[in-house]
Amino acid sequence: MSISDHALHEDFPEFRELIRELRKSDVKFKEMSDHYDKLDKSIRGLEYREVPTDDAHFNQLKLERAQLKDSLYTTLSKHGG
Repeated sequence: MSISDHALHEDFPEFRELIRELRKSDVKFKEMSDHYDKLDKSIRGLEYREVPTDDAHFNQLKLERAQLKDSLYTTLSKHGG
């Protein structure tokens, strides 16, 4: 099974430098991106280890990650043109 890394800098390479800058200068962005990273690692860990979890819980984690990614992308787009 191929496990995708959904790190922000991987999914949005065009914003790699802006992600670094905002993590240093924008507290809200840093908190959101830290939470996103933690969720992504949890999801990938569950996928990699094939840990039994109910679909509702797993899907909730993925939905939360997607919503955070949308919010982070909106912020990046506003700052990055």
